[in-house]
Amino acid sequence: MAYKDPENTLVIETTKGKVVIEMRPDLAPNHVEHIKKLAREGQYDGVVFHRVIDGFMAQTGDVKFGNAAKGETSRAGMGGSSYPNLKQEFNAEPHTRGVVSMARSQDPNSANSQFFIVFGDAKFLDRQYTVWGKVIEGMDNVDLIKRGEPVKDPDSMTSVKVAADIAE
Repeated sequence: MAYKDPENTLVIETTKGKVVIEMRPDLAPNHVEHIKKLAREGQYDGVVFHRVIDGFMAQTGDVKFGNAAKGETSRAGMGGSSYPNLKQEFNAEPHTRGVVSMARSQDPNSANSQFFIVFGDAKFLDRQYTVWGKVIEGMDNVDLIKRGEPVKDPDSMTSVKVAADIAE
């Protein structure tokens, strides 16, 4: 598949099928660079969707505690990566269906590796969480991700790659 901007397209193979995200460096350049770095290092491969709330969002990306391939995931959602947290890049992009945004703690500058995909309108999150992309293909697969807080026997991202790095 040829993408408009392969360097800013994330191709995620999940246990439910392919999900393609158009990354938005125009909105959050540092977050997009960070996501690409983690993807290129293979850190997202095998990471579970640890928090999935029906009608709201599916959260994943805990590379420290959420990797099913490395075993125990009971602490998924409590970790990040070995890199420093990111300074917030809040923007005016609304949290609507398919939008991808960074998870964080109460501290606005605590986003690291975890992110979430919005199932429906969640505009109450606008300008409080950093939007860095949008699902452009496979939202039907996101809809199939197993729900729970935490999720029992969760779905996962089996492979996460920057489209520019995938051989056609």
